[in-house]
Amino acid sequence: MKIRTLVMNALVAALYVAVTALVAPFGFTHVQFRISEIFNHLIVFNKKYFFGIVSGVFIANLLMSPSKLDLIFGVGHSAISLGIVILFSKYIKNVWALLIANTIVFTFNMFIIAWMLNIAAGWPFLFTWLTTAAGEFAVLAIGIPIIYALNKRLDFDKRI
Repeated sequence: MKIRTLVMNALVAALYVAVTALVAPFGFTHVQFRISEIFNHLIVFNKKYFFGIVSGVFIANLLMSPSKLDLIFGVGHSAISLGIVILFSKYIKNVWALLIANTIVFTFNMFIIAWMLNIAAGWPFLFTWLTTAAGEFAVLAIGIPIIYALNKRLDFDKRI
């Protein structure tokens, strides 16, 4: 791994943790409104962001999650969802379409987090899936034009 890639992934992980800390009271409930999830869109621009995003999720969950099951389920949710989007990126070349696909994949896969919350807190699975998916969808949908505009300025593909 190149030093530049390592540094950029460390920066993404650090930003993920810092932004998660800002909304920690809302990031670990049945809504899961984590603004830091916007960083998941970086995978659309370059698959090398995978490790920075997953590391950020792991560290944030390690430091802030009330349930250590989040280390397995939360990291698993991110790794699986990012992997699916990487696979989609081989077939979907339009950035807007891939950002939308990314949003749909992460939103649908919130059943993994709902399953964890059902195990850890006894919350009803379907209701929790609905509320966590709604929070994830809101963050990622609002994040699409933001991350697209940032990419125009920062060119994420060439940064890593």
